[in-house]
Amino acid sequence: MLSYQHKTDLTLCDGMSRREWLRVGGIGLGGLSLSSLLNNRALAGTRRVPSDQGTSFGKAKSVIVFNLNGGVPQHETWDPKPNAPEEIRGEFGVTSTSTLGYHVGELMPQVAKLTDRLAVLRAVVTHDNNHSSSGYQMLTGVEHIPLSRENALPVAPNLSPSLAAMVRALRKDKGLPSAMVIPEHIWNNGNIPWPGQMAGVLGRRHDPWLIKCHPQEDRFDVPGMSLPEDISAQRVLNRKSLLDQINQQGHSLQGTDVVQDFKRHTQKAFDLLGSAATGNAFDLSQETSATRDRYGRSRFSQSCLLARRLVESGVSLVQVNWTRVIDENKYENGGGWDTHKKHSQSLKEHLMPVMDQTLSALIEDLEQRGLLDETLVLIQSEFGHTPKFNARAGRDHWGSAFSIAMAGGGIQGGVVHGKTDAHAAFPIDGIVRPRDILATVFHLLGYEPHTEILDPLNRPIHISHGKVIDEILS
Repeated sequence: MLSYQHKTDLTLCDGMSRREWLRVGGIGLGGLSLSSLLNNRALAGTRRVPSDQGTSFGKAKSVIVFNLNGGVPQHETWDPKPNAPEEIRGEFGVTSTSTLGYHVGELMPQVAKLTDRLAVLRAVVTHDNNHSSSGYQMLTGVEHIPLSRENALPVAPNLSPSLAAMVRALRKDKGLPSAMVIPEHIWNNGNIPWPGQMAGVLGRRHDPWLIKCHPQEDRFDVPGMSLPEDISAQRVLNRKSLLDQINQQGHSLQGTDVVQDFKRHTQKAFDLLGSAATGNAFDLSQETSATRDRYGRSRFSQSCLLARRLVESGVSLVQVNWTRVIDENKYENGGGWDTHKKHSQSLKEHLMPVMDQTLSALIEDLEQRGLLDETLVLIQSEFGHTPKFNARAGRDHWGSAFSIAMAGGGIQGGVVHGKTDAHAAFPIDGIVRPRDILATVFHLLGYEPHTEILDPLNRPIHISHGKVIDEILS
């Protein structure tokens, strides 16, 4: 099942919340939460700096963020060191790729065949070894204050908007919200959410649509996109008629901007309820069994398939987060990438097979559908792992050097950018910072890094302070 995770503290002129107003007199949607989903509508203005940026500028119509939160180990994936001692390189070897002279870890046989579509960045740094603060930097392009703060909360001064939120502010919703996050938010132990996942200082109207979902289940419904069994279509039409009558009196209320905002959200809710295209976007039953099997049947895998359907339906950005805890009884480290113990076993038994199958399926599927050239795929995590194993046969956090990859949407395939030392511990050349990654993503979407978004107080906020990574562009 699927539920929307969003709260709002916005009140109307009389102090009543929108939800309370909908409930008054039974005029609400009777359990339909869709109107409350829509209070993220991007209202702030944007100012875009015109410039001639080359053929890759604006090449991407959409972005899929393949977010492997927990930390992807560089040694067993994009930056193996086969000549290092075993206590550094680990127990796995390497495999050749479709890029001449480049090898990846042996647990990536399917992705290895596709590196001619990928650009690999091997010298990414955050200088932060904690999940939430390093993750904040990767999601927003802004360093957390202070660095290396575990269980950091989304509070001031760390309220920079996420990439997803900024895309939502820049791109108008077309039926569905322009930026979505699936299948869950990112959290630390105790369900503590990472900072940098929402709109922050831009205002909650720009929050990406966060959906908790299990698309791998046989019955996959989106609550709010269909009517509850006890509510007929006629009953909804009657309620809409009553709401229309109330809206006609809106001019007599104080705080008309808020009232008009509410009216827009309500109309949007009814529009989505009546949209066949919206329902189709979430309907994985329209995919063949062969396609679903090609992606894999895990929650993350089917979420990536759903992401492809969403970008086909016009969503500008879909961020797919790795499920943090899959099954603590079945998998070491709960099935997540935070492999502090039995690192190699975790990679071999679960993590790498799912990652390799799903990423290769996504790239091939996009290419076969003619979508890869206009869809940027960003493969990242918040940091890498330590060069040396710990006493529990695990690798710990490492933000001093790690790898990410990009494909499609204006990326030059077959490029390996950046270099680390013999132990993949520190960068030697081609250092990339999170702000540069965001600058590159925005460039490919058609926005210069210094494009400004206006916050609710009309203050300009630059979407990035980074440098576009020209070396990986087509």
